[in-house]
Amino acid sequence: MRPAEWITLIAQFAHLSQRQRQAGIALLHGNAPHDATVALLENVAQPRLACPACGSAHLHRHRHRHGHAHGLQRYRCVPCGRTFNALTGTPLARLRHKSLWLDYADCLLASDSVRKAARQLGVHRNTSFRWRHRFLSLAKTDRPHGLHGIAEADELYLLASEKGSRNMTRPPRRRGGHAHKRGISNEQVCILVARDRTGQTLDFVTGKGALTKAQLHHCLLPVIDKDVLLVTDGHAAYRAFAREAGISHVAVNLRAGIRVQGAAHVQNVNAYHSRLRQWLGPFHGVATRYLSNYLGWRWILDARRIRSPETLLKATLGAFPHLMVT
Repeated sequence: MRPAEWITLIAQFAHLSQRQRQAGIALLHGNAPHDATVALLENVAQPRLACPACGSAHLHRHRHRHGHAHGLQRYRCVPCGRTFNALTGTPLARLRHKSLWLDYADCLLASDSVRKAARQLGVHRNTSFRWRHRFLSLAKTDRPHGLHGIAEADELYLLASEKGSRNMTRPPRRRGGHAHKRGISNEQVCILVARDRTGQTLDFVTGKGALTKAQLHHCLLPVIDKDVLLVTDGHAAYRAFAREAGISHVAVNLRAGIRVQGAAHVQNVNAYHSRLRQWLGPFHGVATRYLSNYLGWRWILDARRIRSPETLLKATLGAFPHLMVT
């Protein structure tokens, strides 16, 4: 390499991300990013290696190996004869460019847009979009099993979006537009958020229109303790739900300007709403059919249980960090 080219190359180092610098160091040591990703995938798969077709853990001997394909070890099941690898039956099955997956996980943790992540990795925007929802399909399920003590619940409404749909049920509009009807209507999607005082949070996309008592029974009843104190605003559906479920309930009259009644308030859940709305803003309206993925993505960032690309990649395969104490 000519000296001028070397100077130009060195000058570009300052613009590298932390992940890119680590990948460069690994490459200089003879460890390609592809090899590091494959090693991580194999390590996650080994402890729970079983045939995805029949569930058997009885694999052919000789270290349970049956060749390689696409850089991954192949395994053959003895009972059914099927072959599989560490990604078979996972959200990452049949995806390419494994060497870029850790970099893409970095983009998710940075809340990068589809196009920004695509530019950084040098892939097509459709690939970036596909990876986003594959990575989140299992990782979003890392949630608390229930809420305890004092639990706050409140709902927020987002404009229903058919973004990306080929067969729309309404005339198109600008992304992030406004509803034509005043108040709450079937133009809006309801998101129910429940959060206890330890910060454990659960959210549910209940559907279009106002929240109902039946939806509360379906969403909240399985995940709250019988001795929980449920704190909400004055919505009639919460009162009816609490009475029928036999749980303690306090309604804070926000319309009268009363925000705190002793220990009863909904400020924690409203603060979560605020962070969620602010975070969703740069996406300019997310498709309703993918809304649960975005809610899971927001929880990943807010809970800070997943802080590294490696941990997120493991969660994508269903290997989560230590379970929350609930």
